Amino acid sequence: MDTTGLSDFLADKDFNGVVVVRKAGGVIFEQASGLASRRWNVPNTLDTRFDTASITKLFTSVAVLQQVAKGNLDLELSIHHYVDALEGTKIPIEVNLLHLLTHTSGIRDDADEEDGESYEALFVDTPNYRFLEAADYLPQFVDKEPNEDPGVECRYCNVGYILAGLALEKVTGTNYRQYVFDEVFGPAGMGDSGFYDRRDAAPRLAEGWDRREDGTWKSNIYSYPPIGSPSDGAQVTAHDLLRFLDAVRDGTLLSPEYTDEFFSPQVEHDDETKYGFGLEFDMNEDGTVRSYYKDGVNTGASGIVRHYLEEDVDVVVLSNEEDGAWDVITELDERLDG
Repeated sequence: MDTTGLSDFLADKDFNGVVVVRKAGGVIFEQASGLASRRWNVPNTLDTRFDTASITKLFTSVAVLQQVAKGNLDLELSIHHYVDALEGTKIPIEVNLLHLLTHTSGIRDDADEEDGESYEALFVDTPNYRFLEAADYLPQFVDKEPNEDPGVECRYCNVGYILAGLALEKVTGTNYRQYVFDEVFGPAGMGDSGFYDRRDAAPRLAEGWDRREDGTWKSNIYSYPPIGSPSDGAQVTAHDLLRFLDAVRDGTLLSPEYTDEFFSPQVEHDDETKYGFGLEFDMNEDGTVRSYYKDGVNTGASGIVRHYLEEDVDVVVLSNEEDGAWDVITELDERLDG
């Protein structure tokens, strides 16, 4: 990948965030730009922790597959077996962990973004600070009629990962965030990663800000739960995301069987994309995988972690703006093809 002039591109886009590019394991470009805090004029650095939004689902998938490998979770057993609170709800008994992790459960999301619903709007009438644990999200979706029967349609669904996180808590007896910290972040060497409460003064944490139409800036403190969940909200550095990829690829986090499963497409989402256990797969015309990745977006956060197979290139882009990462992601992808 040619990174010539990439710094100028980031400056032209007024990019707020961090970009790291590796080829064959060696860093060929890294840069932090913009502000981590507009309130205090603190700059982003390579050590800044960014909200990863839905990239968090990768950590949840690995955690669940760890317990599947140990025999404590069964991908094909009903989610009702693990989450007692689902009795009497609209969540079909046929829904299992395989459906939830591959977005084929058919259940209705708390905010169906594919239908144009806004996640931020969930917290207009319901205070965002009520959502501190995974179980707090259940009233937002469990009594909604499903979109489809399980296994019929591949439709992105955030709350499927909420249910997967609750299953993890049931069999481990451990809070989701603590489990991920102990069994994913720790073994992967992700010493700068965690789930930090936005109401606390955590060090090196990027605040989420988005520009209004009049040019002023708005914080995301009321647009998002104050602390992350199994669906989204873990805060990590760019290099820790690369450490996570390395730790899955080298077998540190998963058994050989589930390492292979994690990096294998499981279901077709559309003509160009397949879904796996958290990962998404960009497919070539001949049916081979061009790249695997997970992106994330929320108010005040956007980003991606991506690996291009043929070129052996890893890319991380993290921004503390909802729209901040996308132009950069597109530019890097085009440069790779060029």
